[in-house]
Amino acid sequence: MNFKKPEFWDLKKPNIFSYLLLPLTIPIIINNFFLNIQKKYKFSKIKTICIGNIYLGGTGKTPLTIKLFNIIKKIGFDVTTAKKFYSNQIDEQNLLKAKTKTIVSKRRLDAINQAVNNSNQVIIFDDGLQEKKIDYDLKIVCFKKKSWIGNGQLIPSGPLREKIENLRNYDIVFLNGKDDKAENIKEIIYKLNPKIEIFESDYEIQNLNELDINSNYLIFSGIGDPSSFKEILLENNISVVKEIVFPDHHRYKKKDIENIIQESKKLNAKILTTEKDFIKLSDDDARNINFLKIELKIVEEEQFINLINDKLN
Repeated sequence: MNFKKPEFWDLKKPNIFSYLLLPLTIPIIINNFFLNIQKKYKFSKIKTICIGNIYLGGTGKTPLTIKLFNIIKKIGFDVTTAKKFYSNQIDEQNLLKAKTKTIVSKRRLDAINQAVNNSNQVIIFDDGLQEKKIDYDLKIVCFKKKSWIGNGQLIPSGPLREKIENLRNYDIVFLNGKDDKAENIKEIIYKLNPKIEIFESDYEIQNLNELDINSNYLIFSGIGDPSSFKEILLENNISVVKEIVFPDHHRYKKKDIENIIQESKKLNAKILTTEKDFIKLSDDDARNINFLKIELKIVEEEQFINLINDKLN
């Protein structure tokens, strides 16, 4: 089921709604406890990497998965990405298929076995840190600097899938986006896990030359963090006259697109969406719509590449 993230999740402190929902976090706590004590599987014939989050919503894990795939491929390893099949996440599955070699499976253990049978040397999972059955060789957690851990509470009282203290169990943190509080976040993380590696990243538009800075744009998206889409356009002097936000992983109906096109005509605006949204549109619906092609840029990329090389060797 797709839904829009409650605004109180990203307040600096829990509010009355958050406190009222605290009792409903108990099943999450119990579930996480049993997940952590179950038998774990380690694989000797393949290196397993997981890029995930503990903050529910858009944190940049899919762009990082694509970026890491290209890095490892360039290093010289036979690498594949993998995604657990969810019927409401066809967009991410198709994006990975378009940009990487990928395996989609109903069980992550099956995806690993398939990768081994394919003679892949490395498998990168997009999402799956909460899959405690697998003892991943490398566990990477993504955060958006701007939202960080929101109000710090577990679902549904807040946006966290597990407690922030669990960063003790992970290897690398990526802080994505622009924000001036990165150093404060790093300080908190290092107190929890002094050995963890922290990297910063941001997005860069790859098809900026296709956009007209003299035109107005109506933008629409159904992603975990729609504000990041609008922000990068404004940073690059693209005029956004209207933004339409759908729930994450929204499946567009003919009526949705008709309404968007009708509104754009009223505003005399061109239409722009994300690549993740564009990939879900039919050829007919996509005719009058452009998409923003972005690439994740890692601040200390060479250091990250060296770290990955060391881990794989």
